[in-house]
Amino acid sequence: QTIPREEREGPTVLILAPTRELALQIDKEVSKYQYKGIKSVCVYGGGDRREQIKVVSKGVDIVIATPGRMNDLVLAGHLNVINFSYIVLDEADRMLDMGFEPQIRKSLFDVRPDRQTVMTSATWPPGVRRLANSYMKDPIQVNVGSLDLAAVHTVTQKIMFVEEDDKEAALLEFLSSMEPTDKVIIFCGKKATATHITTELCLKGIECQSLHGDRDQSDREAALEDMVVGTVNILVATDVASRGIDIKDLTHVVNFDFPRHIEEYVHRVGRTGRAGRTGVALSFVAKNDWAHAGELIKILEEANQ
Repeated sequence: QTIPREEREGPTVLILAPTRELALQIDKEVSKYQYKGIKSVCVYGGGDRREQIKVVSKGVDIVIATPGRMNDLVLAGHLNVINFSYIVLDEADRMLDMGFEPQIRKSLFDVRPDRQTVMTSATWPPGVRRLANSYMKDPIQVNVGSLDLAAVHTVTQKIMFVEEDDKEAALLEFLSSMEPTDKVIIFCGKKATATHITTELCLKGIECQSLHGDRDQSDREAALEDMVVGTVNILVATDVASRGIDIKDLTHVVNFDFPRHIEEYVHRVGRTGRAGRTGVALSFVAKNDWAHAGELIKILEEANQ
């Protein structure tokens, strides 16, 4: 039974997301319901903590948060979780990959036991199952499509075997073949690599933006906005951009560095070919990536590629 708004001591809905970008994207969608009198706040590390606390203290219905900042506000006494009736754990597998399980457990410890909990996850690894068993009672599992790990079928997956030192030349060749209306995310395994690639492209007169954890939050938001509105057509990013980020007209994904886990490959590829559109994913595979060959072949075969 949901407590009437005027009798609540805190918000009713909590939505946890692994990254600031995804939290902000969810907040953008939730804000569309403001006309119904629904108040929300997005709290995340790197944002204005004082302003976030100010909004929470005025009273909100929905809290969208990253686990670290959520835990911070709960422990500091700024956020009362006792009346959360609905919990959403978005991209639960990614939150576990990023080591957020302790923060999630701390934050949810005092939430009412009769809450309704929803977990979304593109993959179903043991860690997510463990979390589901801990926080859900007799859960109903809804599967969209196959339970087997699979990439989006609207995406043409291309694999290019290259030497590590030849990746940059291969990337430049690909970028030179792009149409003016094409948009691409280039995924790198490390923040330093993303910075290096961005610098090299800019020095060659190729306009681009970068998105990774070493950039200020305002710069990250500006980079994403530039891609969405078309100020730039190239975004160089780490895996902070692999989950939930929705750039509707994204035509290409390039895996400059092959991901460490095949699940992340599926997420990266899924940034294009969305909502029925087609897309292309090009992956550079070097010798040190060959360990993923077996899993990659299964993904390609499942997509009949």
